[in-house]
Formats: sequence, C-alpha cells, structure tokens
Amino acid sequence: MSIEPTTPTPPSVTVPAEALELLQSRLSTGRRFLLGMVGAPGSGKSTLARALCDHAGSAAQLVPMDGYHLANVQLQRLGRAQRKGAPDTFDSHGYVSLLRRLREPVDGVTVYAPDFRREIEEPIANAIAVEPQVPLIVTEGNYLLLDEPGWRDVRGLLDEVWYVEEDEALRLKRLVARHEQFGRAAEDARRWVAQTDEPNARRIEATRSRAHRVFRWGTGFVR
Repeated sequence: MSIEPTTPTPPSVTVPAEALELLQSRLSTGRRFLLGMVGAPGSGKSTLARALCDHAGSAAQLVPMDGYHLANVQLQRLGRAQRKGAPDTFDSHGYVSLLRRLREPVDGVTVYAPDFRREIEEPIANAIAVEPQVPLIVTEGNYLLLDEPGWRDVRGLLDEVWYVEEDEALRLKRLVARHEQFGRAAEDARRWVAQTDEPNARRIEATRSRAHRVFRWGTGFVR
C-alpha cells in the first residue's frame, strides 16, 4: 500500500509528510495495522485521524472510540449525564471486544462498529462497516492509554498510539466553539469545558508518556 500526499481534506488540514512516511513504513509488513490517536478534548486528534484516512482512501477505515459512548438514557439511569465524556460514561469493554475482532480479520466477514453523532449526542449502532481486506484501521479517542480497569487492555491491542497535542489556548478556544456549534449557549459551553472537559483533559495528559509517538500541531513529531 502507498500513501501519498494529496489535496488536504478538510481544506484547512495538511497532513505532514513526516506522518505519512511513518505510516507508510508501518504498513510495509503487509498485515493489518491498528493505529490509535489520543489526546485531550480539542487537541485535533479526530482531525488528524480523518485526514490520514482521507489520504489513504479505501486502504483505511476510521473507527472512533466515541461510538462506545453510553446512550443518554443509560447515562440518566446511572446518574452520569453531567459527566458525559468521563471514562465511566463509555462501554469500554465493548470497545475492547471490537479491537480484538479488528486485530484478527476473517475473510468474508464485515465487522460493524458504532459511530457517535454529535448533532444528536448519541451513538449509532452498526454505522461503520470494516471490510476484512482493509489494511489500516485508525481509531481515535480520549482513553486509549488509560491504565485503569476496563481500559488498560486497549493499548496492547493497538500496534501504535500517537498522542496529539495543540497549543493550550487554541485547544480551549476550539473546544468551546465546538460546544456552541452543537447547541450550547456560550456561557454554558465555557462552564462545561471548565467543569467536565478539563478534568478529563488532565487525566488524559497523564497518559502521554505511554504513547509511542507524540505529534504536536505546527511542529510535527516531538517524540
């Protein structure tokens, strides 16, 4: 498989040649490669993951961790709705089971994965079809490196994990804008970031040392 730089997708995102070259070397074995992208909310991990998959075309499939958000009805039942996005608001065991299936593709068997739709703030079952012949699977999410029950098996199921980071002020600005885009009032968006997203961000940043590589926007790989 060959991944060559193309017109950036989306238009504002250019995938660094260094990242493409590194990925190309990882795919030279001829077997399926599972790449994880992790970082604090608003760090741009989803953007980088999508851009890499766009460049790779049919040779790659994006499978976000966010498809394993618990449904809102379950969060209400468990009393966790105001902490949506925290580690215990996901079906981590379901996500681990999916990764195990993706590591061992079976000829003729399509694996269906859930996706998360921000416009309705709900996961959608079986929304992503992963065909067995796809050599590159990119998964992105907050807790790929978390060494806690329910999550600690994730890292070992991924061939490599890249930690993605962004200038802190820009990350926070982007995060507030995202919440506003999907319906929160400006003050509510800032409050949610301060009270919910940022405690999660500190937890995620504590896992940075467990990443195989660290990618910083505007700089490239710094480790």
